Amino acid sequence: MEKFVREQPCSDDTESPSKKLKPEGVEGKEQAVDAEEDDFSDPVPWQKIESEGLDCDYALLFTKEEADHLFQKLEQEVVYLTGEEAKVKVFGKVYNIQRKQATYGDTGLIYTYSGVTHLACAWTPTVKYIRDFVTKITGHTFNFVLINRYKDGQDYIGEHRDDERELDPLSPIASVSLGAARDFVFRHRDARGKQSGRHIEPVKLVLAHGSLLLMNSPTNTFWYHSLPVRKKVLLPRINLTFRRILSTRK
Repeated sequence: MEKFVREQPCSDDTESPSKKLKPEGVEGKEQAVDAEEDDFSDPVPWQKIESEGLDCDYALLFTKEEADHLFQKLEQEVVYLTGEEAKVKVFGKVYNIQRKQATYGDTGLIYTYSGVTHLACAWTPTVKYIRDFVTKITGHTFNFVLINRYKDGQDYIGEHRDDERELDPLSPIASVSLGAARDFVFRHRDARGKQSGRHIEPVKLVLAHGSLLLMNSPTNTFWYHSLPVRKKVLLPRINLTFRRILSTRK
């Protein structure tokens, strides 16, 4: 797989780190989770999702009003790749990405996936707010986020694993969903393809507006996941997958 680097067109309209975003209707919740404690100390109703080698935690992180507000702020702030920058090259062939993408993170971070190395833009106020809130709820820190915007149910992402070598294998991946609810499917690596000799049922769930899916180790070792086409879905969805990167390449 051929790898190459693209510089993402980051927005220059960034606020000073001293200016803290306080979305309407979210301030009280931020104060409620101010204490730094291990595990899920905040009274969020978590749902455990488990199977052979699969370990996930799911919860509604934001109310509808909060999630609506955050979605609109992201629509204003996030700068997505366009034109030739929104394509990937695999084995010498160029393909369009079936969704819009953007990458944000700590200064100097780069991340490689699908044969493409992206430079992280500086955190926007809203993305940083969501990151910090996820950290307070889960106790895990994240230094990078991949943002995908699906315009409707025609946009999708095929089966894949988030197993890039830059990722901290001990850190979960925190997936925040805003906008249209979409089906999300896990499939065990031994159950893929016609030649598979094992029958392991796929795990299917619906990622709701304002939800958080925490994919814990070793999920990405054994399970592929996808967001399939759903033609009846007419509204957009923004997904933020927060990750912890161990190293970068110059």
